[in-house]
Amino acid sequence: MRQRVVRVALTAALVAVVLLAVPLALAIRSSLYADQRDTLERAALSGAIRVNPDYMTGDPVELPAPPAGGRLGLYDPQLRLRAGSGPLTGDVAVRRALGAEVVRGRSGGDLVVTVPVSHAEQVIGVVRASSPSAAVRDRVLAMWAVLAGACVLALTVAVLIARRQARRLAAPLEDLSRHSRAVTAGDLGARAAPSSIAEIDQVAHAHNEMLQSLTELLRHERDFTANASHQLRTPLTGLQLTLEAGLEQSDEGRLRGVLEAALATTRRLHTTVEEVLRLSRSHGLPRSAVPDTPVPRVLHEAEERWHGPLARDGRRLECDLRDAPGDVHVPGTPVAEILGILLDNASVHGRGTVRLGVRDLDNALAFDVSDEGTVHDEAARLFDRGHSGNGTGTGIGLALARDLAVSLGGRLSLSSSHPATFTLLVPARQAETTHNGGTEGDG
Repeated sequence: MRQRVVRVALTAALVAVVLLAVPLALAIRSSLYADQRDTLERAALSGAIRVNPDYMTGDPVELPAPPAGGRLGLYDPQLRLRAGSGPLTGDVAVRRALGAEVVRGRSGGDLVVTVPVSHAEQVIGVVRASSPSAAVRDRVLAMWAVLAGACVLALTVAVLIARRQARRLAAPLEDLSRHSRAVTAGDLGARAAPSSIAEIDQVAHAHNEMLQSLTELLRHERDFTANASHQLRTPLTGLQLTLEAGLEQSDEGRLRGVLEAALATTRRLHTTVEEVLRLSRSHGLPRSAVPDTPVPRVLHEAEERWHGPLARDGRRLECDLRDAPGDVHVPGTPVAEILGILLDNASVHGRGTVRLGVRDLDNALAFDVSDEGTVHDEAARLFDRGHSGNGTGTGIGLALARDLAVSLGGRLSLSSSHPATFTLLVPARQAETTHNGGTEGDG
């Protein structure tokens, strides 16, 4: 590209120089010759004024000094040189001047101007001024040399400016090309830097937006795989343990209970898969597409699900339903998924009694999950994907819970380091009354 820009600029400059220099060179030549003829004519006129009519009878004639490097002479009607310098016999220009006209022309290698001398309405002589045309030609060539030097200088400057502009134009494109190759090599974090050229900046901006979209798409795909693997591990393990326990039961009634527990686990597994799929989409489903559930039911289901696993570890689960508003609904499935992650986190990383409660904040609800442990990591790093404070986890659960909260228009945060307390803020809405006086979602 750089060579192409230089060639285009050089061609444009060369055409401009030719179009300007050729007429200028011709104008210089014409002007110099015209100036020299004007000089000769002024000298001849000055000499004609000084000619006395008595010169024919021998009266001396005092002609002015001839032009520099030239000659000035007086000729009588018989074409004889009577005063000054010049050819001894008048030439064609002198002969024509006897016809009472000023003549400009060439004679031999000289520029010649002849002026008639009149007296009593008769031509009594001719003043002839001449100078070598070679002197004028030398001046013309000198001026043309200066003009050619100026043209060469102009072309040189044009090439230098063109090369500088070519570098300026090519650098952003070369940078964009390098970033494209880096992306091809797998570096999705490469971004084209802005330049001072608006059109190239538009291309770079579109390129960066495309990379950002691709990065987000790939991140969602990777997150989906990690989320699915993380969230499916616990239900699958529970299902396996339940089925193994069922195989050890000989009582048909007890076996039925074990199978019902396994069925409930598979349903939770199905719900988890659907929620992870929802989150893997670009911005999740619209708010109205997520089924609403009364708050007491969400808390009751979380208590039923986690009371047993915590009890097997010798720990208590206290679920405070006193402040749970019965007429307020929340997106049941994602909220239950988030609470499940927080309770699982308390089960694995916390200690002591686990408490689950809710607070009514008018337009939002605050779900608190706490235990008697202490969080030693920075609050900002807890929700980084892949970060696990004690090195025993995958660092996905809290990141997934945060993404689920954001997809609902809510927020998940660490509200206390000791005792460890996580707070989920979720937008809430009142249950809509149906035509028969009941409420939606009350079941």
